[in-house]
Amino acid sequence: MIVYSRSWRQIQTSWRRAIHRQCEDKRWPGWEVVVGIEAHAQIKSRRKLFSNAWTSRPNETPNSSVSHFDAALPGTLPILNPSCVELAVRTALALNAHVQSRSAFDRKHYFYPDLPAGYQITQRYAPLARGGYLKLPRDDVRVGITQIQLEQDTAKSTFDARRRVSLIDLNRAGSGLMEIVSEPDMRSPEEARDYVRALQTLLRAVGSSDGSMELGSLRCDVNVSVNRYGHPPGTRCEIKNLNSVKFMTVAIASEVFRHIELLKSGQAVAQETRGFDEDKAQTFRLRSKEDSPDYRYMPDPNLPPLLLSQVIVGGVSDIVPTPMLIILKEYIDQVRNSMPELPEAIRARLLSMGLSERDADVLMTVDAGRDVGFDGELGNGAVTYFNSLVQGRDPKVVVNWMTHELLGQLTASRETFTNNPISVEQMGELIDMVQHGKLTGTSGKMLLRHMVINKSSDAPSKLAKELGLVAVCQYDTSLVSQWCLEAIEALPQQAEAARKGNLPVLNKLVGKVMKLSKGRANAENVRTLLSELLKTG
Repeated sequence: MIVYSRSWRQIQTSWRRAIHRQCEDKRWPGWEVVVGIEAHAQIKSRRKLFSNAWTSRPNETPNSSVSHFDAALPGTLPILNPSCVELAVRTALALNAHVQSRSAFDRKHYFYPDLPAGYQITQRYAPLARGGYLKLPRDDVRVGITQIQLEQDTAKSTFDARRRVSLIDLNRAGSGLMEIVSEPDMRSPEEARDYVRALQTLLRAVGSSDGSMELGSLRCDVNVSVNRYGHPPGTRCEIKNLNSVKFMTVAIASEVFRHIELLKSGQAVAQETRGFDEDKAQTFRLRSKEDSPDYRYMPDPNLPPLLLSQVIVGGVSDIVPTPMLIILKEYIDQVRNSMPELPEAIRARLLSMGLSERDADVLMTVDAGRDVGFDGELGNGAVTYFNSLVQGRDPKVVVNWMTHELLGQLTASRETFTNNPISVEQMGELIDMVQHGKLTGTSGKMLLRHMVINKSSDAPSKLAKELGLVAVCQYDTSLVSQWCLEAIEALPQQAEAARKGNLPVLNKLVGKVMKLSKGRANAENVRTLLSELLKTG
């Protein structure tokens, strides 16, 4: 449930002052759209939030990763996982939020088959962090963050149509979640899309979640309202469990048109919770909107407050006595210092190296798809690969080889960058060979393709010799001349046309020579030599 720290009128007034908000959307002229998002990100921890059971993986055997507490057996008690706390604090710091020195856990009651205990442990009234913002990559928009709270995930229910029964898999039950609640600061489906993508990039950058909506580790509930410009915000409806950025964008637009149609016909918009039908591209009613009293929130009696505070008296550290205190000196500063570089800083650094915005976007988009290990462990993404590769080399040359050649070959082989078989040392040697004239650009691309397909760990210099791709010395004209003569003999009509001054036809002869040489000849040298041979007859 989204609870906003500012009134909707205040949000509307402050954002209307922004220049980019003055332009009406042509899809719904005269109407203003207000969007807020509640994102549920699964914490990438080896163990669950309140038990020692392993966090389940995709396609794991149902009910194989369940503890007694996850199944809500009588007499079991929760034990807070400190790794989940640290990763949530990382996320809060990356979102510029204020981490609370004291937070507390509450029970949220509702009765679904996928909730074994009949309540969910969350942080409704005293969350882990408050405030903060996330800057979107376009239009310099900042989306405010209301709060960030820890909570446990529910089980997964599936319906077996053949047997007409619902099946419950408790593997996901008890997994740690971060509930990240935004302010209603977005004014279009596209801004909501940019917010979710920026949030995914940030979560992966700090290693707190893999942020995959397709795998269910990031789920979004979207609140939408519509009002006439200058009028108070309208009634908001919540669209639940959107698991795709594309479908979320369509769902918001569909809901906006539904609100406008109701308001134009003189009807009121009912506050309710809705689902989204992907086949019909329409939202549908699930139930009337619940408020806090409907969930009967109460403090969890088995979990004392979580304190991230430390009192210094006379230069001596006196730890506040409490069973739930995480005793780490200067905890917040240590977490901040251990955090990796954030996306905004990465982008600024790449641009300062002379890269274009497009190249920086490509690198960061590929980097966002890297695997996030458990407990904050980060794999080597595209940016880390680039950082190592660019040492002592021209950044523009390196990024061209990475974005155009390496990524192109990986895509052709249906491989992701995570499975990139080319080491930094191999890629660096290949680039150096091309730059120093030991390989032509064409031969370098052929060699790279061979290394990707065959996943060879040999040095490029060794492979180039074995494959006969080493460039022909520019001073060795005898072999190049032989190839040129063969090309002229094979293409007599083109040779005659080039001899009479039709220079564009000369490109076909150059291409023929490059094919005969398997890319080993220098194209400019070939062009010069062909011109001389044609002139002399």
